[in-house]
Amino acid sequence: MIKNIVFDLGGVIMTIDQDEALRRFQSLGLADAERQLDPYTQSGIFGDVEEGKITAEEFRTELSRLVGRELSFDDCKYGWLGYRKDVPQRNLDVLKRLRGDGYRLILLSNTNPFMMSWALTKDFDGGKASLEDYFDALFLSYRLGVMKPNPKFFQAVIDNERLLPEETLFVDDGPRNVEAARKLGFHTMCPENGTDWTDSLFALIDKL
Repeated sequence: MIKNIVFDLGGVIMTIDQDEALRRFQSLGLADAERQLDPYTQSGIFGDVEEGKITAEEFRTELSRLVGRELSFDDCKYGWLGYRKDVPQRNLDVLKRLRGDGYRLILLSNTNPFMMSWALTKDFDGGKASLEDYFDALFLSYRLGVMKPNPKFFQAVIDNERLLPEETLFVDDGPRNVEAARKLGFHTMCPENGTDWTDSLFALIDKL
């Protein structure tokens, strides 16, 4: 029986717009943005800030060097928020319903301080509540110093939440992330970015 549901943020709760993120970072002066940005796992300074190897300020300084002009925190935030296409209300409604039904909801996200400077405010859902108001626990890559699909990220959830993988459903749009979770014993679901996964989720829970 499923007792816990672990959600990814980008591509599941929030629809990702890879093209807009590329456009924004290119507009900031990053010529090779397409090489450096990835929909699932970042690399270079983008990966470093998401893995907590560098701070937001160090990212800002290095990106400024790469583009040849001084960028502000808000400039960097503008680039990162290009990934945010929308947060469908249906997804938020499902999160509320699941918590009301007694499921423990956990977020497991490869993310960074720039994205969270939006998501951890009431701007997340249009002025009512922040991301953390929808979940019982948040596991954020830049805070823990590890990124999916590294098994250590999933193990941190198991250890800190004292949950059993066989009682837990992991929902992520990244095939490699889903495979890593499956190997640890989680039940998994891999919806495509931007699709309505809500009915499929309840159908799967009913089967497990």
